[in-house]
Amino acid sequence: MGADLYLTGSPGEIRATVLDADAPDDAAMLACALWRPGRPDGWGARHLARVTASAPELGGVFVELAGGPGGSLQEGFLPAPEKLRREKLQEGALVAAEVVRSAQNGKGLRLRCLPPGTPLPQAPAGPVLLSAGPTPLEELAAAWPQAAIYADSAATAARLPPELRKRLAGFSGFPPGTSEILAAQWDRLSQPTVRLGPLLAHITPTPALYSIDLDTGPREGVPGGGSAHNGDFNTNVAAFPALARELQLRNLSGTLLVDPAGVPTRKRPALVPFLKRALEDENDPLGPRVTGATPSGLLEITRPRRRPPLHELLNSPHGQGLALLRTILQQGLRGTELHAQPAVIAALQADPQALDMFNRQRAASLRTGGLRLVATPLTSENRTGNWELV
Repeated sequence: MGADLYLTGSPGEIRATVLDADAPDDAAMLACALWRPGRPDGWGARHLARVTASAPELGGVFVELAGGPGGSLQEGFLPAPEKLRREKLQEGALVAAEVVRSAQNGKGLRLRCLPPGTPLPQAPAGPVLLSAGPTPLEELAAAWPQAAIYADSAATAARLPPELRKRLAGFSGFPPGTSEILAAQWDRLSQPTVRLGPLLAHITPTPALYSIDLDTGPREGVPGGGSAHNGDFNTNVAAFPALARELQLRNLSGTLLVDPAGVPTRKRPALVPFLKRALEDENDPLGPRVTGATPSGLLEITRPRRRPPLHELLNSPHGQGLALLRTILQQGLRGTELHAQPAVIAALQADPQALDMFNRQRAASLRTGGLRLVATPLTSENRTGNWELV
């Protein structure tokens, strides 16, 4: 398998994609990661955190940590047994802990206590970031150690840590057609409906779980655009390998319920071994598990939560703001004031690295000054969160 790692840079982020050059375009994407240097997700970071409140009903304590946007403090939750809470984790105490789950799905950071003997700073006055965790790019590159790295520009290559620069095979563009494949694959990942071999998957996130509805999709010549057939046992089995890959590419975690296409409820438990095999063959480092079929015939998967899911990163105020900067550069739009939703403006203001890179790139092409950010609240005429460059 000829796998290479391609890096596409823009203000505030680098999109990293492992492609198999020998695979068809729709199956070429093997793995991906989204790295935002100015807004790290915090996973794997080690902290000296300060206890702010005990939460016995939740089995832990709330803590505050260093390393938030703009040098601010951030909040997290540290599970701890009652004895430890009572003896060592009173309000104001400092505790060494590691982030095991990034903030996601409306919930803050989750941590675990570090073992006794962890090196700590002398006489700390408050929360301290002891060490940063691996970035998504570093984690992806480590998982594909033989993959040559290609950057879309020298500017993107310059943003890499020194150990990854040693693996650079090129930084002046990609082979013909590669950029188009990358753009199409990332666009596909941003859509809630995706083709999985013979079936379509409709992916719906909820606060508690992910719903994945499988069906055959509309077919030409079928009245009303309905499905040509309802699917069958073997059709679902054939879609499972692509489903396993999609879970990893989109980083869907927690509880996932899969509604098979066209299989009677009483026969659905027989699909479980095939889904298990597909997940095992994918070699997902998070080790998702199939827990069985529910009484209503839904196939239940659990996948550990670590970093935020891709859809959350893309649709967050920060993700929307970076998309605006990217659009302005790509389309060569003129104007000195960006008007957008307050949450989007606040997210951009909290990422000065992205704004600095944007202003430098724009000044080089249009010879304009820095961009002024203006928060524009929603109005009855602006319900969809439109933006304007003036």
